[in-house]
Amino acid sequence: MPAESDALLVPLLGSPALAPIFGDQGRLQGMLDFEAALARAEAAAGVIPATAVPAIVANCRAALFDPAALAEATMLSGNPAIPLVKRLTALVAADDPGAARFVHWGATSQDAIDTGLILQLREALTRIERELRRLAAAQAELATRYGQTPLAGRTWLQQALPVTFGLKAAGWLDATTRHRARLAEIKPRLLVLQFGGAAGTLASLGDRGLAVAEALARDLGLDLPALPWHSHRDRLAEFGAALGLIVGSLGKIARDLSLMMQTEIGEAFEPAAPGRGGSSTMPHKRNPVAAAAVLAAAARAPGLVATLFSGLVQEHERGLGGWQAEWAAVPELVMLTEGAISKLADTLEGLDVDAARMRRNLDLTHGLLMAEAVMMALGAKLGRLAAHDRIESACHKAITEGRHLREVLAEDRAVIAELGQDGLARLFDPEAYLGATAAMIARLLATHKP
Repeated sequence: MPAESDALLVPLLGSPALAPIFGDQGRLQGMLDFEAALARAEAAAGVIPATAVPAIVANCRAALFDPAALAEATMLSGNPAIPLVKRLTALVAADDPGAARFVHWGATSQDAIDTGLILQLREALTRIERELRRLAAAQAELATRYGQTPLAGRTWLQQALPVTFGLKAAGWLDATTRHRARLAEIKPRLLVLQFGGAAGTLASLGDRGLAVAEALARDLGLDLPALPWHSHRDRLAEFGAALGLIVGSLGKIARDLSLMMQTEIGEAFEPAAPGRGGSSTMPHKRNPVAAAAVLAAAARAPGLVATLFSGLVQEHERGLGGWQAEWAAVPELVMLTEGAISKLADTLEGLDVDAARMRRNLDLTHGLLMAEAVMMALGAKLGRLAAHDRIESACHKAITEGRHLREVLAEDRAVIAELGQDGLARLFDPEAYLGATAAMIARLLATHKP
């Protein structure tokens, strides 16, 4: 994610909505929420005196900590939990010297850091899922409204066959629906407590380790996994992979939109607003700025996902290096994902669709777009290969002579003998060659859940 000093870039390349969650205060508060819950759980399990809890909980507030001082100490200690616990202990000691003895009792730094991250991710996931619902709603609206609006389908960037803009939007919605399902499936595996002590045995808590873990999980509203997962990072890697898939799909949509905004195409445009998409030197420009931001996210996400996958290879009970690499990669990936979803949802909600231009673009190739329709009709009479060769030859002639394909075919006695002039003319109606488009869109919309 852009550094906090890069506030200039956060609205474009990051997520203003999630910046507080993953900034210094949010990171510290996540660890402090763990420490406060730990004290309550240990008191409930009879591990520490209940009288120690108020002073510990009262000082578990990020506002009481100096991020700059902790950052300097982190450089020496190797992780931010060590100086944080030291500072928390000092704060508690000032209020209740006896309670200070029980700060961070039986836990390890990774317990605080990992559980704090999970608490951050839970909050961020709420926002991500809400934005995905908004994106899906916008896509469903486009699929419904433009289900029968003909559009040139393009393969290898060339006009291929008629489709509809609604079908294109339905394809976007279909991918978004799968991503929503993936996140729902992953959440129970992801949102779990990390609590294992120094080497994953909770030996420091004697026979009360599991009792504390159960109480701690309940306090934080997290599930308790069968085992601590200090050096098993598949949960975070799975989540990162899901985010990478989401951003990749968003990038595909952004690519579609940016191509449709090209001057020569002009079929759909990002919403217009004062100062949006302009140029510093060309007053006429209407640039796809949201698409650019989403495509930038799609370019950055694979590297971040790769970092998480590289971190799966960890040493013994506590890893070295791979774990630390997650600290910046996970927040950045989450923030760029949420930011990209939000920008694309805004764009699709206000998308400026030029259906008339879509219709005109169907005629750019002077009938070549309908070559397959004619070939299939003729193939039913002559056989597919014979029909293919005849229509292909006619296409070459139409291109060479700069004529409409229908005009060229109308001169072919064999074609007219089989299809007739009226039958040939009907084959050049794009709206008559949409196949199962309407039925497929209806099937998808029937399963769409707001």
